[in-house]
Amino acid sequence: MKKLLDHIHSPSDLRTLDQEDLPQLAKELRDFIIDIVATKEGHLGASLGVVELTIALHFVYNTPEDLLVWDVGHQAYGHKILTGRKSIFHTNRQLHGISGFPKRDESNYDTFGVGHSSTSISAALGMAIASQLKGEDRHHVAIIGDASIASGMAYEGLNHAGVTDANLLVILNDNAIGIDPSVGALKQYLTNVKKGTEKQDNIFEALNFDYTGPIDGHDLNAIIKELKRLKSVKGPKFLHVITTKGKGLRQAEENQVTYHAPGKFDSATGELAIKTASSLTKFQDVFGLTIVELAEKNPKIVGITPAMPTGSSLKYMMDQMPDRAFDVGIAEQHAVTLSAGMATQGMMVFCNIYSTFLQRAYDQVIHDVALQNLPVIFCLDRAGLVGEDGATHHGVFDLAYLRCIPNLIIFVPRNEIELRNIMYTAQLGLQHPIAIRYPRGYGVIPDWKQPFEKLEIGKGELLTEGRDIAILTVGFIAENAKEAISQLNGKTKVAHYDMRFVKPLDEALLHEIFNDSKYLITVEDGTIIGGFGSAVLEFAAEHQYSIPIKILGIPDTFMEHGNVAQLQHLAHLDVNAIIKTVEAALLFIKTHQI
Repeated sequence: MKKLLDHIHSPSDLRTLDQEDLPQLAKELRDFIIDIVATKEGHLGASLGVVELTIALHFVYNTPEDLLVWDVGHQAYGHKILTGRKSIFHTNRQLHGISGFPKRDESNYDTFGVGHSSTSISAALGMAIASQLKGEDRHHVAIIGDASIASGMAYEGLNHAGVTDANLLVILNDNAIGIDPSVGALKQYLTNVKKGTEKQDNIFEALNFDYTGPIDGHDLNAIIKELKRLKSVKGPKFLHVITTKGKGLRQAEENQVTYHAPGKFDSATGELAIKTASSLTKFQDVFGLTIVELAEKNPKIVGITPAMPTGSSLKYMMDQMPDRAFDVGIAEQHAVTLSAGMATQGMMVFCNIYSTFLQRAYDQVIHDVALQNLPVIFCLDRAGLVGEDGATHHGVFDLAYLRCIPNLIIFVPRNEIELRNIMYTAQLGLQHPIAIRYPRGYGVIPDWKQPFEKLEIGKGELLTEGRDIAILTVGFIAENAKEAISQLNGKTKVAHYDMRFVKPLDEALLHEIFNDSKYLITVEDGTIIGGFGSAVLEFAAEHQYSIPIKILGIPDTFMEHGNVAQLQHLAHLDVNAIIKTVEAALLFIKTHQI
């Protein structure tokens, strides 16, 4: 039997196939995704679940003239393969390769760039209204998951779309799971709809959508029949499709959380690759285990996360103290203001949100927490460069966007013990809210579970004594500076300070550093503009220090995807870049006779 997928270079090729051939294409597409992701890694389960839906959409609609908007993008691998990127799909999420998410400058079939959730309805509605204004006859389809549609922004889009006559179709890919299982009242409503036990008025019909479903998302003929019918229906339409995340790979269906992004696995058996046991611990697990330890002794501690209980490791607390740990779904704004509400009543709230996702709740951080000076404890996981997820997920803006907010303390632990101690310190009671930001991945200290020590707010630390040149770091990037200094030992002795707090700065220590040094180098894994280095420059200007200061950090660009080491090299944050910066500083001191 000839391979159909080998002859599909664009959706126009797909549309030449007979409909009865599409199940074979679905099997080939599913196998292709499994084979590539097994060796190259990436997001698996979401794309396997929408193979039939993806084929049906490109078969029925005249893409790219008709516009498909994929929500989040975890589910868009099949879409990428069918739209001319099959031959380069092996580069997915790799440095200089294609993105793991739809990206407008990658293909004209990627109509909207995504990575964060719940944007598809608003974007597709915007496109539909624009088409109306231009007198164009086009179809606009938003494909959104059941976890994403529970987010506030999705409701906002539905609310607006329902009072328009825009040519918009919203497809709900209902599989009862995002990364972790879906939560909330809407999830229960959809479950009742699927069971046929929901007696209330249909919520989507009440919002003026023409609702159909639920239908089997793996029945190609049923999907195609319904999509063709809906093409002739005017105004906003809603199609409820039931799918199984991980469809076609037994392990991915049975263990949907693990196989969301499973790493390397055997494509034939589905078994995960055996990973070498590490004596080190992920920062997220340091958080997760420490909050449980603290909560056992402090009954006021609660934990909150917006849909990331496994990724943040709040799952440990949810399992042991389910009445004090809350997954609120993909609702970052709600998570922050819920935390604020609890804090008004004396609770010690640890609000764990990925750095990149806290961007979605910026007003709530300012208006509901900082303005009222409520001592919410923000734990920002995945801060800095996160690797292959790329520009939408790098947590590189947090220091800059938080530093300008009054009342907010910002702490950046350089290792696991520091994270543990600042969590302990925060729950003892602070006068202000605090943001603690830490990276994705493993730390460096095997025996990090040491007795707690209270930290002094706003106090930095000298790590290595030196002369002339001082390196100032915040956070885990200190490891790169430490290694650079170690390799430089034969050439010069450089002082190394871990400033720890970006706000408030340790001004007493900074005065010492400026008075004892001839050249300063700041290093951070956040944006150069407005971050830690900017804070040091502002201090120098205010106090009229004139020694040269070199800032190392993320340049004024959106960093692409690749592993962290590659990206640090591109951003000139790796060990060699720090060494070269020190050597340039030495030359500057010598030539200017400072």
